[in-house]
Amino acid sequence: MLVKIFGSAVFGVEATTIIVEVNIDKGIGYHLVGLPDNAIKESSYRISAALNNNGYKLPGKKITINMAPADLRKEGSAYDLTLAVGILAASNQIKSDNIDKYIIMGELSLDGSLQPIKGALPIAIKALEEGFVGFILPKQNAKEAAIVNGLKVYGIENITEVIHFFDKNIALEQTIIDTRAEFYKNLNNPEFDFADVKGQESVKRSMEIAAAGGHNIILVGPPGSGKTMLSKRLASILPPMTLQEALETTKIHSVVGKVKDAGLMSQRPFRSPHHTISDVALVGGGQYPQPGEISLSHNGVLFLDELPEFKRTVLEVMRQPLEDREVTISRAKFTVTYPSSFMLVASMNPSPSGYFNDPDAPVTSSPAEMQRYLSKISGPLLDRIDIHIEVNPVPFEKLSEERLGEPSKIIRERVTKAREIQSKRFHKIENVHYNAQMSVNQIRKFCKLSDESKILLKNAMERLNLSARAYDRILKVSRTIADLDGTENISSSHISEAIQYRSLDREGWLG
Repeated sequence: MLVKIFGSAVFGVEATTIIVEVNIDKGIGYHLVGLPDNAIKESSYRISAALNNNGYKLPGKKITINMAPADLRKEGSAYDLTLAVGILAASNQIKSDNIDKYIIMGELSLDGSLQPIKGALPIAIKALEEGFVGFILPKQNAKEAAIVNGLKVYGIENITEVIHFFDKNIALEQTIIDTRAEFYKNLNNPEFDFADVKGQESVKRSMEIAAAGGHNIILVGPPGSGKTMLSKRLASILPPMTLQEALETTKIHSVVGKVKDAGLMSQRPFRSPHHTISDVALVGGGQYPQPGEISLSHNGVLFLDELPEFKRTVLEVMRQPLEDREVTISRAKFTVTYPSSFMLVASMNPSPSGYFNDPDAPVTSSPAEMQRYLSKISGPLLDRIDIHIEVNPVPFEKLSEERLGEPSKIIRERVTKAREIQSKRFHKIENVHYNAQMSVNQIRKFCKLSDESKILLKNAMERLNLSARAYDRILKVSRTIADLDGTENISSSHISEAIQYRSLDREGWLG
């Protein structure tokens, strides 16, 4: 008897429906075709044990299973439940009347219990698009899949539940989530808050500007000055995610299995990989591509602590995704694209010893050591970082203050207003949403300076030996400062503040 049952495969962040045809005929053997990987080929052992331990068995006949489209590589153990239910239906151990109305996915343990799968959200979205009635999957993934309104989602713990559902019409418990209510419930509850930070007013100001204009930022300061603490709080002042952004972000995290027992992500992601990370782990890839850290940071913040300690090759592969806001991974038979629109926040010590420019610490690094250390950051990468800010240690008087700092909620309101101004400014321009994304032509159009401001900028560039790359960055940041002030015109005070945020362009830093 031939039975068709449906599963799904995820490529990039999109799902493709997989038709699983199970045919049982006279003879012996278990034949699995359609480009399955080793995990799927091993499924027969898991399926056999799971069925035996729950009062069912593999039929003693020839089992042929085809997974179509046959030219697409299928991987992972998530097809265990699909194959098991198909075999039971084809061998008449359960009824098969309504099996083709559902997507069925799940990894089986030997006792028949189910383990979570990856990519439940994109699979659910595809199931709804293709008109399936429901999605049966492990209970741990049910909240994630139930984000998709209009699709019946059934989370189960054991294979017997789905067997009784089809064979004995015993209802499964449907997981229902009000997606909008779930989204807004946690929208304004960030994990970290700027109110916790004592002192560092100038750094907080620079981070507010960075958040308002979407500018990448690098913090330079000695150990213990608060670089990491400040960076972790940047996501809390970015504008709240829209529902569309939340869905995009959750889809990416779903693909790598990071949304277990959770629903829609409503907080912007903050990712902080260790400096030993490989280039594949950072940008994504592998034999069977997976999103990297830059894609997991999509719509959020990527924090690279101790930037010069990262391998230069790792930093170089990040340049193109920073520009394109997406990363494309090509293989011989397919290409996948992952979104990667993130804010880069980097931190570094000013020298190998960590205490260059600190008046209270001795200089222990030679000029040659300094140059070697700082040359690890390439000019093209630094070109993509608009704001450089020096972070000094907080004096004891500030640390001992009882008064809390300004909360993230208040700063976020100012940032959101500035972003709204930019949204109106760029609404007719494709792929430009905030000031950091402006091209050279757009800078000339939207960053007009008075004669007084031009003279100030010219004098500053000559006196401070600012590089040519600093010019456009200063104009972009000035535009953002003016937006925060709610003014259309860029004043000399906006220019002078923006000039302060080019520390690494000054003579004596990067040579």
